[in-house]
Amino acid sequence: MITVDTHVILWDALKPEMLSGKAKRALAEANRTDGIFFCSISLWEIAMLIRKKRIEISVPYRDFVDLLLSSNRYFFQEITPEIAYLSTTLPDTINGDPADRIIASSSLITKTSLITADENLRQSELLQTIW
Repeated sequence: MITVDTHVILWDALKPEMLSGKAKRALAEANRTDGIFFCSISLWEIAMLIRKKRIEISVPYRDFVDLLLSSNRYFFQEITPEIAYLSTTLPDTINGDPADRIIASSSLITKTSLITADENLRQSELLQTIW
């Protein structure tokens, strides 16, 4: 199992050339084996990106989510009490964005590597990242 950051979900679906070779290989391996954690907060982030027109899609949001979910062996990782609490106690150097803190906490709680291009997350000694 691996955990993916929101931008990785979107790049894999819409701009795969943005993914590193290592990220592509990790996604392919996870799809062949035990799967990929898709943090539920990513649903909110994707909806906000669409609303703000930072990404444009040609189908309704819900259809887009269904397409995303069918594209990989995704498993939802809900925000548990442990993930919520850990996200508030991570060092400020991790990232100030609440969604990124929840995704990082999800990776830590599930003991999975996090695929991310986010430099702050990749530089953290707490997280095991792939990029």
